[in-house]
Amino acid sequence: MLSLSHLHKAYREPDARPVLQDVNLELHPGEYIAIVGESGSGKSTLLNLVAGLELPDSGKILLDNRDLTTLDDGARTRLRRSRMGFVFQAFLLLPHLTVLDNAALSLKLNGVAHREAQQRAHAMLEAVGLSGLVHRFPGTLSGGESQRVAIARALAHRPQVVLADEPTGNLDPGSAGQVLALLREQIRSCNSIGILVTHSMAAAASADRCYRLDGGVLRPE
Repeated sequence: MLSLSHLHKAYREPDARPVLQDVNLELHPGEYIAIVGESGSGKSTLLNLVAGLELPDSGKILLDNRDLTTLDDGARTRLRRSRMGFVFQAFLLLPHLTVLDNAALSLKLNGVAHREAQQRAHAMLEAVGLSGLVHRFPGTLSGGESQRVAIARALAHRPQVVLADEPTGNLDPGSAGQVLALLREQIRSCNSIGILVTHSMAAAASADRCYRLDGGVLRPE
């Protein structure tokens, strides 16, 4: 379970503006939600808090009853690497690695042996419809194919939490719809908790339920 309890966050420079105000949220395995809001509404800040990249001014972030806000930097890094997966607007594939090696990256970072990492990455690429492209390099892929590799990489180690920040922002509408449906399907298949942040209501419609972040307050949409 992922639980956000009374989260507050403000940036003190230059205008001390509140970004998040008393944010509360509880999610269980298999749940996939979207958070919508305008640019600057705090969506990415909320993701950064869940990922342990930033700390709140107050409140708790519990993952299986372990409070991320009490962990040191090293412990948060290890937890993020082993139990979270990330999909971004920029695909962030390594151009010198094949599709297979890119998809296996999260597994290797978690200490999985090379052969097993390759097998598991291949299985995930097959699940996202790219088994025929495993030996290609990122520079030869379309935008939709690149984002599907990024999804495979994010989910290959079966993370508990998947965080997606505007994952279709660089895609045409057709590819965006395919990627969103695939992301939802794989989150459910892995029984992960999925959080999508986006400014697009069309993208948010792919999630099980939607929240809006406005003025630092998170409310059901």
